[in-house]
Amino acid sequence: MSESVNLREVVLDILLEVNEKGAYCHLVLNQALTKFQYLDKNERAFITRLSQGTIEKMMYLDYVVEQYSKVSIPRMKPLIRNLLRMSVYQLLFMDGVPESAVCNEAVKLAQKRGFTTLKAFVNGVLRNIARNQKQWKNPMEAVQEEDEIKRISIAYSVPEWILAKWDRMYGRERLLGILDAFEGEHVTYVRCNTQNASEEMILNSLREQNVLAERVEGMPKTLKLLDYNYLMGLRAFQKGLIHVQDLSSMLAGVAAAPGRGDYVIDVCAAPGGKSVHAALMMEGSGMVSSRDISENKVFAMQDTIRRMGLSNMKAEVCDARVLWEEDIQKADIVLADLPCSGLGIIGRKADIKYKMTPEKQKELVSLQREILGVVSQYVKPGGKMVFSTCTINREENEENFRWIQETLGFTPVDFEKLLPESIVGDEASRNTAKEGYLQLLPGVHETDGFFISCLKKEK
Repeated sequence: MSESVNLREVVLDILLEVNEKGAYCHLVLNQALTKFQYLDKNERAFITRLSQGTIEKMMYLDYVVEQYSKVSIPRMKPLIRNLLRMSVYQLLFMDGVPESAVCNEAVKLAQKRGFTTLKAFVNGVLRNIARNQKQWKNPMEAVQEEDEIKRISIAYSVPEWILAKWDRMYGRERLLGILDAFEGEHVTYVRCNTQNASEEMILNSLREQNVLAERVEGMPKTLKLLDYNYLMGLRAFQKGLIHVQDLSSMLAGVAAAPGRGDYVIDVCAAPGGKSVHAALMMEGSGMVSSRDISENKVFAMQDTIRRMGLSNMKAEVCDARVLWEEDIQKADIVLADLPCSGLGIIGRKADIKYKMTPEKQKELVSLQREILGVVSQYVKPGGKMVFSTCTINREENEENFRWIQETLGFTPVDFEKLLPESIVGDEASRNTAKEGYLQLLPGVHETDGFFISCLKKEK
């Protein structure tokens, strides 16, 4: 590890920002990785693994700590509870880290950050857990709870209300499959900008920088990046030859199927993946108006446009709830990937599950319908609206899909034949795509949890 940077202290500061101040993990982690981009790949991987893993398993880590501590987690000093969480995560889930190093470094950090009087407490709790760590390696076996949902909640660190909802919707076997998939490996996918270079040239550029990149079966101009250090340090990224976009999000563009010369409006667009995808699919023709309420996010999308040299995409500040009258019935396609609970991407953004509540989710459904009522007016007769979310809750997905038909005068579009069978090969999903919607599920598909629907405006 680097002598100049205490990697564990970096992680501790990330956890304090996320768990105590309510910041979003992916944003704080990205800021830290940008600040310390000069660290080698293994050091940056340590920061990423330890911070994300601690947040992902936080409820279980708290459960373990409280078996050995007379002080409950809520009553601990914020720094101490987060220091214990990250230390226990190393003991239980990072086999390459010596337990002596975990305990010793935690004690040193407690002292360095002004908690000298709590050194013995930190040391005692961690040494006891280290001596008994074998019994805690498998959370589903370790948690002793008669209530099965409560047991699963602690073992997978997912609030009970979410599990109870999914258990009713999908059944116990599917629920456990979803949770296992959340804890699996998550890779980076990128779209190739073949307007500026061939796919082979892009692959060669990545390989020259020792990046393990593979083509994705069934998804043209798409690569999977399996081994890289700093994305923005890649020449292919700097030259605008690649743009990060998850597979599930790409499928929304596949369903939209923009044609040459189309006018596409993408609302709530940041970070702009679907807009970039549409612009590339139209091969420089037409126009994509990429809109978001956040000025900072719009500035970031404008940087993307410049970096990739996209002449048929523009980014604009816009509150999707406010109607732009000049665009009424002007759009061939409206892309509406709306604010949602985000519970389908827990595997990538684990802190979402702790921040969401049943009340917030209900408010989001109302907001989604408010936005849909506005942006649906931009679709010209015969045009399409692709409504999507990154969640797997039916109130936000299938129920809104039906509401659009009943309230806004749209009819479903069959997009089953557009879907790559290598990614969406199960019969049930392809049948719903014929009916105009697709619910992607972790554990069933090799994607995040994502909902896509395609509807046509008749009049």
